[in-house]
Amino acid sequence: MNAIPPNPLLELRKLGQSVWLDDIGRAMLDDGSLARLIEQDGIAGVTSNPAIFANSMMKEPRYAQAVARLLPKVSSSMALYEELALEDLGRAADLLRRNYDGTSGGDGFVSLEVSPHLAYDTAGSVAQGQRLWRRLERPNAMIKIPGTEAGLPAIRELLTAGINVNVTLLFSPERYRAVAQAYFDALEARLAARKPIERIASVASFFLSRIDTHVDKVLDGLAASGQPAARTLRGKAAIASACRAYEIYEGLSASPRWEELARRGARPQRLLWASTSAKDPTYSPIKYVGLGRPELRLERHIAEASDAREGLERLGVDLDAVAEQLEREGVAKFVEPFDRIQRWLEEQRSR
Repeated sequence: MNAIPPNPLLELRKLGQSVWLDDIGRAMLDDGSLARLIEQDGIAGVTSNPAIFANSMMKEPRYAQAVARLLPKVSSSMALYEELALEDLGRAADLLRRNYDGTSGGDGFVSLEVSPHLAYDTAGSVAQGQRLWRRLERPNAMIKIPGTEAGLPAIRELLTAGINVNVTLLFSPERYRAVAQAYFDALEARLAARKPIERIASVASFFLSRIDTHVDKVLDGLAASGQPAARTLRGKAAIASACRAYEIYEGLSASPRWEELARRGARPQRLLWASTSAKDPTYSPIKYVGLGRPELRLERHIAEASDAREGLERLGVDLDAVAEQLEREGVAKFVEPFDRIQRWLEEQRSR
């Protein structure tokens, strides 16, 4: 009799990793598929963004009944969008609550993003983040804030107020460092105000595949113009950047500042690897996650990653400039579906 192969998702959990689902929709909530992913495959969190909600709300027939029910109660397309999103994520949070309680608040989170139009608006991000947090009213919720320059003080202020934060759209290791410092600042501010820090939770979502998509195009152009060595660095920029972010994480985790916060009960701000689906069809679909054979391999690649960064620098590829451009493009990519779903919902209100 053949043995049943181990579930790689559950094997990942044994290695201390958490797999979060970057998707949400009413169908998976109603038909029990999300519950099964949590119970059988160890899914330990759910994230959302405007593109995900645009896809589910505009394509799933199940939303029609909810829209009809809510229309008499809302005054704008934005209010309707929020009601639908809050209902979905509230239900997902309830499904994950046992995970949250079982890990003493270490996992089992859902994330709701503020409007992408607020990516460069600190005060607006804080105000909307506070309002969405109050409305979700669940300890295993996180408010998603882009890690822009304007987002940094918003992240700090929300965390200081006791609101869990998922920092999104990170492409730069140094910007990740600034995000981690904002987390430290918030925890220290709470301690200074004699407020508890044990249940404050945050993740820093570092995006991978988009880095390679951008850099590979640059490398292809360099190779075509007479620098064939550029081809050897295709597909290496994202993991090189991730390894550098992980080095920063390790350094901060060993710092006296963090050791004191940990002694006072603080939780680490976990690195979340986002945008992990390979965009280039010539790459393995599990290039960034390695689910086929889960093992701790990131530290093994740090030296190779350093060589890749140096090679890119010699070719004139500025990863900091790439990160800045990807951040701008990332905000724009969320604004477009956000505005599209607002137009669609306004049409539903006008019928």
